Amino acid sequence: MRTALTLLTAFTMTVLLTPVAVLAGLLGVRERRGSIHERCMRLWATAMNRVAGVRVHVHGREHVRDGAVYVSNHVSWFDVFAIAEVLPRYTWIAKAELRALPIFGRGAAAAGIIFLERDNRKRAFDSYESAAQQVRRGRNVVVCPEGTRGRDYALRPFKKGPFVLAIAAQAPVVPTIVYGAREVMGKDSFRIRPNDVHVHFLEPVPTTGLTYEERDRLMTATWERMADALEATYGVPRSH
Repeated sequence: MRTALTLLTAFTMTVLLTPVAVLAGLLGVRERRGSIHERCMRLWATAMNRVAGVRVHVHGREHVRDGAVYVSNHVSWFDVFAIAEVLPRYTWIAKAELRALPIFGRGAAAAGIIFLERDNRKRAFDSYESAAQQVRRGRNVVVCPEGTRGRDYALRPFKKGPFVLAIAAQAPVVPTIVYGAREVMGKDSFRIRPNDVHVHFLEPVPTTGLTYEERDRLMTATWERMADALEATYGVPRSH
């Protein structure tokens, strides 16, 4: 029953909020903290969490700032929804396939979601450049550098794109770990169960003065900080 109600909520909120986001875009409403774009995405995510029985707990709120790249682990759609409920002035870099979803894709694009075509290097570069411009204007961009969802909380290798983005924008990377979302809905399941989901914003990793050639060092530092936090807080073993 909970799964069916959550799916119904996703459909209903998408139908209700997509016209709002599209109209705001047509009217030239500017993106800013508390803008209609942010409110639409937050309302959508919060509704999903409430119906699913997800209680979001935030740790490290003092590390939250505007104009940063938030790098998160990814084991469930509900780690995305948890971050979307609590982070201010944000957008996401999402796989391009989501843009094709009926209604949702149109609404997500209107709300400012940046779609990444991972198999097209030039278009992927253009997407990251678009994201860097938004970060320079003070917007937060959330990226899941592991790519697809994992089956457990052990941190997997990162892709380099998000760190190239952070260096291009000269913006801090805020390592972010989410725990508890896999128990709500794992990668290979459609069943939804209520649970507490914890979002940890860790100490930012600065990028001021870093160059493209130092992207690997930035990526490694971020991975290590997140893996250390998962191990120390939840006993998650390091994958490598």
